[in-house]
Amino acid sequence: MSQAPGTNPSTTPSTTLSTTPRGTARADAARSHLWGHFTRHSAWDDGVPTIVRGQGHHIWDDTGRRYIDALSGLFVVQVGHGRAELAERARQQAEQLAFFPLWSYAHPQAVDLAERLAHHAPGDLNRVFFTTGGGEAVESAWKLAKQYWKLVGQPGKHKVISRAVAYHGTPHGALSITGLPSLKAPFEPLVPGAHKVPNTNQYRAPEGLRDDPKAFGIWAADRIAEAIEFEGPETVAAVFLEPVQNAGGCFPPPPGYFERVREICDRYDVLLVSDEVICAFGRIGSMFACDDLGYVPDMITCAKGMTSGYSPIGALIASDRLFEPFAKGNTSFAHGYTFGGHPVSAAVAMANLDIFEREGLNDRVKENAPVLRGTLERLLDLPIVGDVRGEGYFYGIELVKDKVTRETFDEDESERLLRGFLSPALFDAGLYCRADDRGDPVIQLAPPLTCGPAEFDEIEQILHGVLSEAWSHL
Repeated sequence: MSQAPGTNPSTTPSTTLSTTPRGTARADAARSHLWGHFTRHSAWDDGVPTIVRGQGHHIWDDTGRRYIDALSGLFVVQVGHGRAELAERARQQAEQLAFFPLWSYAHPQAVDLAERLAHHAPGDLNRVFFTTGGGEAVESAWKLAKQYWKLVGQPGKHKVISRAVAYHGTPHGALSITGLPSLKAPFEPLVPGAHKVPNTNQYRAPEGLRDDPKAFGIWAADRIAEAIEFEGPETVAAVFLEPVQNAGGCFPPPPGYFERVREICDRYDVLLVSDEVICAFGRIGSMFACDDLGYVPDMITCAKGMTSGYSPIGALIASDRLFEPFAKGNTSFAHGYTFGGHPVSAAVAMANLDIFEREGLNDRVKENAPVLRGTLERLLDLPIVGDVRGEGYFYGIELVKDKVTRETFDEDESERLLRGFLSPALFDAGLYCRADDRGDPVIQLAPPLTCGPAEFDEIEQILHGVLSEAWSHL
């Protein structure tokens, strides 16, 4: 591989030992024992990409090569890599109280973090149920919705509605809510009662609506009402929506969309769940993206950016209305996780949110978001780039065969383009991002919130060069 741009001996750390404590070559040990997530293990036959260090918006592999982390790990590392104070806070808390469950007990770190999250959440979303990740938070939200409706005398309300192509997690309930058939097929049958409606991909909107975002937003929202009517309002418990849908390449909501969705949920007495596992904690701008987009849900699911990835945690934040049936008598939410609200993770989350406030990261995103958009829109001069879309520090770049007709690539072409060329070429050029074909082929970007115009330019220049080469290959 060629040397990554910007690499120099004074800033490149020395490589780590290439063997495990048992003396095995680390690549061989990975191939023999490590089961990667969403990984084609045949790709490891020619080498196991191994990341050993991060600092700011850069990461280094085990050969000493440096890369721009333009995906924040996986939409996670909001404050950047190498924050010693977060590691130190974890150490301090582990010395004081390394673990205690929230099963009938509390501990100060969970109490403090719950209060802080409730302070940032909109409306009366004041009740925080901790998990260890985003999929668990989504799973918890569906379970809470089912039990809530039973407790208030509407036991038939158990179904959920979500959008096509949307990803909501891997547990069986969350996977049922997910709108990606290829991810669900290996694990069927899944949890019954999950139904799909069109997403908010303005670029692929029906003819007659592509040039009228507001009309498209109302049309898309009305498909939710149509689905509720078809299933029967007395059977539908909740609607799960990301503020900006991730899978498919960052679909922002059209104007008026969430306003109409909120009206629909209120009309049919259906709960609105804002799945903010990616979008919360500054990714769109505010602590919670529903504030940026002007709606108040009944529940928020969140995770990733809460600790900037320095320790695992997730949460379901629910309204006082949903908590009310559980506040009296012998009723309980019979659900939980051993490590939910872990003391170390909660302490790290508090320290992470301190950084947000001290460095004004939410305002930084709001100030720089138009600059990021403008920088990435330079790529529209390339024949392979059909659309650049997103909000805040969260963008998708859709790739096409024909800009005029918006013709996309077939499955074999997408395989050759994304996995055969783009993924390794971008990495070799010094850029870590995501080439994704869960919908139409896209490149996804979500840089750390500490990045600014200089980093945006660097990311765009690498993308411009590699995408130009991709077109010549086609």
